[in-house]
Amino acid sequence: MTSESPVRRDISRRAVLAGGAAGLALAGGITHASPRAAALVRSRGTLPSGIQIGDVTTDRAVLWARSDRTGRMIARVSDGTRHGAREIVGPWATATTDHTAKIGLERLAPGREYTVSIGFEDADGARSQMVKGSFSTARHRGETTFVWTGDTAGQGWGINPDIGGMPGYAAMAETRPDFLIHSGDNIYADGPISAQVTEKDGQVWRNVVTEEVAKVAETLTEFRGRYRYNQSDRNVREMYAHVPVIAQWDDHETTNNWYPGEVLDLPAYTQERRVDVLAARARRAFGENMPIADGYLRHRSGWYTWTDRRDRVRPRRKGEVPEPSRIYRKISRGRHLDVFCLDMRTHRGDNPTAATTNPVAILGEEQVRWLLRELETSTATWKVIAADMPLGLIVPDGTGAEAVSDGRQTGVGGREHELGRVLSGIKKRRIRNVVWLTADVHYTAAHHYDPARAVFTDFDPFYEFVAGAIHAGSFGPNEFDATFGPKALFTKSGDYPGQSPRTGKNQFFGHVTISGDGLFHVSLRDATGETLYRKTLEPHER
Repeated sequence: MTSESPVRRDISRRAVLAGGAAGLALAGGITHASPRAAALVRSRGTLPSGIQIGDVTTDRAVLWARSDRTGRMIARVSDGTRHGAREIVGPWATATTDHTAKIGLERLAPGREYTVSIGFEDADGARSQMVKGSFSTARHRGETTFVWTGDTAGQGWGINPDIGGMPGYAAMAETRPDFLIHSGDNIYADGPISAQVTEKDGQVWRNVVTEEVAKVAETLTEFRGRYRYNQSDRNVREMYAHVPVIAQWDDHETTNNWYPGEVLDLPAYTQERRVDVLAARARRAFGENMPIADGYLRHRSGWYTWTDRRDRVRPRRKGEVPEPSRIYRKISRGRHLDVFCLDMRTHRGDNPTAATTNPVAILGEEQVRWLLRELETSTATWKVIAADMPLGLIVPDGTGAEAVSDGRQTGVGGREHELGRVLSGIKKRRIRNVVWLTADVHYTAAHHYDPARAVFTDFDPFYEFVAGAIHAGSFGPNEFDATFGPKALFTKSGDYPGQSPRTGKNQFFGHVTISGDGLFHVSLRDATGETLYRKTLEPHER
């Protein structure tokens, strides 16, 4: 976590003499003495969770790693050019951050491939192993490809050595995407994992089990342990070392269907039942384990942190633990693509019922204003909204509704009011080429929304594509709510609710290629790599 300013070192004397020719820089900058040679031979440190790269734009990226001991993060970054190699000294990884650390790269060259080697050094200058990775910055012009999915290690289906761990990640990596959108449920903090599960056909599913995943997560250590567990899978580590991720969260990073202020009445929770407390721990663990920029920025007078929704800042207090920056954010990917990553958890109200006619928040006022403002000012051909839950599907929560649609088929109620504001705002501002991508419901589908079929009619038609789970139980399909006129163009789910990921045929991800001429090619695939559905969208002028 970024509690200190990173610095850079040129790897060679020639690079030192070349100065800033490589065009690679880091946020902030302090002087740092050269490391001293280790006085004694000792065991080398390791990076047990591999490395991750995130939020890559045309000129920025975030590097992440975890050490097995206290150490200062070191990154060697090269763009393959003569003067393009740098060694960057980042922040200390300590027990306070679960030995994780991040480095934010700035002023990268667009459309260029970078190689990285990341490790740690201790106070005596002794170096750990260096783990290699790579990424490409977004191109201003030319083709862009990416994948999206959600829902990892849910319903008790964990890392199974008999099937190679979590092979859905390998299937995504084989498409060689520029980046991955993980649409939430990166972990299942509320889903205990046992050593064995008997499947419906009698086969025995074997799980790798750790202490932290054997029960629901209540303590910060247990939330952190869930991320460590998923990161121990070889497929996950190999993909994240070479495919940058845009991460968002959904409910299972905390607990099923949660909302602020909720108090749980579940026997599994014996230490803490206040959701606000659980969510705070979950958010901290998410920030520590995802390559998303922290909420600190370098200013001439010192380190500052964001303090409110208007991005005003104050000096960082001594000993203050870094907090992750807000989850909702825009990632610019060149001329043809901007990704708008939503947070549909933090700012929501209580889960409404079909009888709730008054407005209930799902994004919150500030996020709604931010989304419409950023969509309007975006010059990208395509505006992809990464939403962690589908818009027109009914997702029950007891007698209530957990997603946007509430099952009220004859009128607008609850969270639908806020979505209506967003959709009508997009129409009023004449914002074109908006596509919604999501996960959450554990099956894959292509939806079209049209005011000609809808109860609420003040919006332009649009598409929504659903993909997931990538390694969890299969469910669906869900029923539609008529409010925004959804229609299923394609649907594929598992054979029965909760089906295991064993075959990969009922696990799903989406793949998008935006060609150089701006065509949006989307396909829905299963975890064996088979393409199930294709659609090509043509851009419309604003």
